[in-house]
Amino acid sequence: MTSQASFSDEPTRVAALVGAFLTGQSGSVLGDSHGPHATLTAGADTRDDCAIYDLDGPVTLVVGSDYVRGPKFALYEHGLLTNVDIGYYLVAANVSDIAAMGAAPIGVLTVVRYPNDLDDTGFLDVMAGIHQACTDFGTLNVGGDIGNAERIVLSASAIGICRTGSALTRRGARPGDHLCVTGPCGVLGAAVAYFPKRAVNGWALPDSVEADLLDSWRRPRARVAEGRLLSTGGYATACQDTSDGLRATIEQLAAASGVGFTVTADDIAVHPAVSAVAKLTGTDDLTLAMSASADFQLAFTVPDDRLDACRDTFDRNGLTFDVIGRATPPEDGVSLLTRDGSRTALPGVAWKHQSTDISTLVTGGGAPGAPAR
Repeated sequence: MTSQASFSDEPTRVAALVGAFLTGQSGSVLGDSHGPHATLTAGADTRDDCAIYDLDGPVTLVVGSDYVRGPKFALYEHGLLTNVDIGYYLVAANVSDIAAMGAAPIGVLTVVRYPNDLDDTGFLDVMAGIHQACTDFGTLNVGGDIGNAERIVLSASAIGICRTGSALTRRGARPGDHLCVTGPCGVLGAAVAYFPKRAVNGWALPDSVEADLLDSWRRPRARVAEGRLLSTGGYATACQDTSDGLRATIEQLAAASGVGFTVTADDIAVHPAVSAVAKLTGTDDLTLAMSASADFQLAFTVPDDRLDACRDTFDRNGLTFDVIGRATPPEDGVSLLTRDGSRTALPGVAWKHQSTDISTLVTGGGAPGAPAR
């Protein structure tokens, strides 16, 4: 016997949301042991118009906002992601921006708009994903906006804090700095390259590989711990998350800092799932790894005299990163030192709104200009 779907009005849904996920927020102390803290004087549980924080100083407030629902979620449209998954992703995308600034997240404001045919269970599933991600990243969903729309629309703003003067930006890299990344990139892009065309092209990968591809979207990890270590230790001169893909991130760091980069192909780790999709789709694995992908690794630069200390700190905290290149004078540009010793432009598709997308790498893929992700 199947249960009957229920549809409540907005005040009833808000009341259910507060009861299920938001009770007891007020009075929480947020931040971490490496920096200042914030006391949430009035959280979402008070049902005021805004959250209120009392900040411990000296403190810098870091705020970012990201709209993440739309054609990015091709896998949701194909039934491969749930409402819980897209709620989780919403928070991860926004907290990742805070992590890239080296800040500790202290709150997330969410906008959840939904169509009339989304029942109470579906609505609470979205909110459950938001709540779980906030819990996993050590922060709280402190309010926002809920209401109707023609389809599910998700947006959020994340708030973070760090010691004054310690926030990381894209602008500080200098020639000679090492270019580093916290892990393999391209997995989320590989999932989008594979699943929408799987049935049409008769593709089949092992269940374990498909699981890795889907899990990258279902539970993406914002690199908060890594960002905090880079900030509090004074290691990184520049930092950015790789949510546009590794190639785009390197090019953006170069432009913002006014440097070039030499990237070493042999030093770029390629995830096994990316290699599997590349082989199946007739694409070079390094090209796919560096292409448009919504990964939340951190790409950052470290001066030569701070690299060993940075690595030791990461090791003590059970974290790792790879050195993949070196910053150069700006006139050298951005290039790849290939496996045969030659230099070439960075491979892959750098994601740009409405102009390039991962499908251009895929046999049977769409034309350039199709939805990006």
